[in-house]
Amino acid sequence: MTNRVVHFEVVGPDGTALKQFYAGVFGWQIDSGNPMDYGIVAVPEPGPGIGGGISASADGASSYATFYVAVDDPQATLDAAVAAGGSVVMGVTEIPDVVTLAQFRDPAGNLIGLIRASPPS
Repeated sequence: MTNRVVHFEVVGPDGTALKQFYAGVFGWQIDSGNPMDYGIVAVPEPGPGIGGGISASADGASSYATFYVAVDDPQATLDAAVAAGGSVVMGVTEIPDVVTLAQFRDPAGNLIGLIRASPPS
């Protein structure tokens, strides 16, 4: 597999309640000690699995769950998604010293995230 799923995200109107729900149901350790109050779900150790995030939605109303795929060139992947019938939700966006990401919807409306796998050359 060339591009791997590397992160998941669960978002809803009440981020605090979602964090409590998932911590209680699955025993996840969730750290929200950052300026965005973004709940970082620790990568499970040992064994398979990926880390993720849980937060309030930016608009305070929408809810979604998505996964993020590591790609070398997020813009090229967005272009390929659009050519195949998808639509861009978030263009390539850099959060300095954290992540470069983008999002698109597939033809069925599912939200898919992209994370730059390596620094641009």
